[in-house]
Amino acid sequence: MNTQKNDQIPKREDIWLLRKKLVRWFRNNKREYPWRHTEDPFKFLIAEIMLRRTKADQVKPVYENFFKKFPNIKSIISADINTINNILYPLGLNKRYSKVIMLAEALLEHHNCRLLLKRAELKKLPGIGDYSAGALLSIVYKKREWIVDNNVVRLFSRYFGIKLRGEGRRDNKIISIAKEYISKGDPKKSNLALLDFSALICQPKSPKCKSCLLKELCFYYKNFKNYNQPNNKLKVINIV
Repeated sequence: MNTQKNDQIPKREDIWLLRKKLVRWFRNNKREYPWRHTEDPFKFLIAEIMLRRTKADQVKPVYENFFKKFPNIKSIISADINTINNILYPLGLNKRYSKVIMLAEALLEHHNCRLLLKRAELKKLPGIGDYSAGALLSIVYKKREWIVDNNVVRLFSRYFGIKLRGEGRRDNKIISIAKEYISKGDPKKSNLALLDFSALICQPKSPKCKSCLLKELCFYYKNFKNYNQPNNKLKVINIV
């Protein structure tokens, strides 16, 4: 049994095959959320702030309520802070409302409510990092831009047997895989498939390996699939 993690970046053909399998799975298993269908980049970025460390199903009613109350950037800036905070309160993280206001003010002041279309420029906005910039560009604008969050790190590291060094989201091998992954195909479907599969199937503590369509090629499954057998002493490592 090969239990050694891989220090090499996988072949592009293997990465593309993973993408094809995930997109095929996504057609019948995708999750539906309103921010995935908006063409308003500001609404999408507000959703990203709401989604941080919070489950998407919990965000959905808050997102819908928020934009009923505040349909545009100017209405947010002129709103009472307590009103915004009360709407966002069910999501926790008390400072989240300040990030929403700061983002709205920056867009109105510096960009006239228009978002820039380059990752580096987006990252200059308050509260926007690599993941949010890549998600906006690939999902709203359908550009071939990579995304890496903890879910993506988990799926890539398990599937390819990547040995992580330091913070997974900043691991050069993971980022290289993400860039190759999005280099072909439909950017929106490809990245959403990656997110949904990692959330629904390749879960952090209880991955659904037995029903996983990737299991025959997955490093994690091939090396740890029998971990729950009584006589198996192989220690399972939970990856992010």
